Amino acid sequence: MAKEDVKASRMEQGRKTINYLQKMKDEGTKLVQMCPGPRDQFWVMAAEMAGCDICRLTVPGDGSDPEMQVKLAPFWIKCVRKAASKIHINFYMQTMTYASKEDAVRNGSLYLNCGADSLLPMGVTNETLKYMTDNYLIVFGHIGALSGWQTARQGGYKRLGKTAEEAFEVFKMGYEYQENGMMAMTIEMTPIEVTNAIAKKLRVPVIAVAAGGAADGSELVDFDTFGMMPKVYQHAKVYAEFFPFACEAYMQWADDVREGVYPEDKHGWHMDPAELEKFNAMLEKF
Repeated sequence: MAKEDVKASRMEQGRKTINYLQKMKDEGTKLVQMCPGPRDQFWVMAAEMAGCDICRLTVPGDGSDPEMQVKLAPFWIKCVRKAASKIHINFYMQTMTYASKEDAVRNGSLYLNCGADSLLPMGVTNETLKYMTDNYLIVFGHIGALSGWQTARQGGYKRLGKTAEEAFEVFKMGYEYQENGMMAMTIEMTPIEVTNAIAKKLRVPVIAVAAGGAADGSELVDFDTFGMMPKVYQHAKVYAEFFPFACEAYMQWADDVREGVYPEDKHGWHMDPAELEKFNAMLEKF
């Protein structure tokens, strides 16, 4: 690549692009995907420092104000990208942002320009998907169980692919997505055998989410990774306990403050004696 081409590119050297993910699949190297949920950019920074490949990024919030989340999306992508310059950011698009294929291109191009590497429009139609990919947007989508309110049509968040016919429908959705330009996808809540078979059959990377199996890699949400759920679900493995660690740190700090151990003299700095004398004189006269 010519020197001027490097300067013209918006992609930093070493960034884990969609081509990097495809290369990992082709080489048989497992991909590691984290999802911070409504956590801040420093969780993503830590994941990048640890060598994770992909961040499935959502805008903070509990979903009760989606319009505000849409407004915050460009700002939030920039914040996370500034903190973590290399990790692949797969940005979750609110459904209203791809309500039409024109909206999908308008909003998707904005998100990519703000620092996302790929887009996740959950349950996107093939027509809208093809319009997005025909306009060179990079879509890294999702098959199997959907999330949030979108689970209603499938009877809630539950396992899919228990029968051969149901499993084939999941595969068919993935195949059609691939043929319409989707460049990677996650597969959720399918049996181990179905997860592995679909990942092997499709050309593009397939990451397992609560789906067991090897696939081309695996995702864990930080709530599961750090033991922040009320109970440990079957798909999850806890690697560290966040709340005991954080509470212990807060408790030690609070005890130090109440006992006068913190702050110490070394934690601050002193005023020039002459200026201090003048300041005290001013206070006395006030």
